[in-house]
Amino acid sequence: MSGSELTLGAVLAHLEEQEREIAAQAEATQARIAELAAQLVEFDRIAEEVRITRKTLLALPEPSPPTPPAAQLPEHPAYQQIMAVFAAADAPLRARAVCEAMELEIAPNNVNNIRLKLKRLVERGILTEPEQGLFTQPRL
Repeated sequence: MSGSELTLGAVLAHLEEQEREIAAQAEATQARIAELAAQLVEFDRIAEEVRITRKTLLALPEPSPPTPPAAQLPEHPAYQQIMAVFAAADAPLRARAVCEAMELEIAPNNVNNIRLKLKRLVERGILTEPEQGLFTQPRL
């Protein structure tokens, strides 16, 4: 027998070594499978929580839009008088017509002061200005 020939003992030892390597790989693969199975269980649990949350949210009633706060009229008596004029009016008014209804002198200073007050009431949502310089109460 030459040195290059394998003996039965050497072949058996080599096969035994391969068997141990395969067993170690199989054990490592089994451990990885167990780890992946645990991850899969966790993903299923999280997915179920998401489904429950979604179902709960879909069952909630639609929220009603918030109601805007009621517009507050400034406390100055001129605003009370202006609103009284609009309460009696049946059409939109200009600043000059409001001055006349309030029995103010038709002077540029008075008309401009009333126009500024009318603009403030528009900003607060108490009056509307459908076209420039023309004021009215909002339609309900």
